[in-house]
Amino acid sequence: MSDDDLSEPKVLGSWTRAEDYVRSLALRRTARRAREPRGRTQPETPRFSLSTLPFLLLIGAVTLLAAAIIIAAWPGNRPAPRAPQVEQREVGTAPSGWFEEAKREFH
Repeated sequence: MSDDDLSEPKVLGSWTRAEDYVRSLALRRTARRAREPRGRTQPETPRFSLSTLPFLLLIGAVTLLAAAIIIAAWPGNRPAPRAPQVEQREVGTAPSGWFEEAKREFH
């Protein structure tokens, strides 16, 4: 071994300056903060105004929209369209004068 290895160890930093002392305190504080448990980022129970309320409002709006469409599409008191009156005929007979009327249509 050489004589240089047996010499006294070199002091890395002097504790006589204030900057060295403050720096070591800051390092200790940073290390202590890293070991602390972190707080929760999400709440234990969901908030009503952020989780359930928007869905209830959306369901209510869709329900109102569906009700408005149903009411607008309901026929209501509109009269039914009239069907043309077909005269009652007896099967196998023709009304009188039908032959003359058919002759006029063809000529």
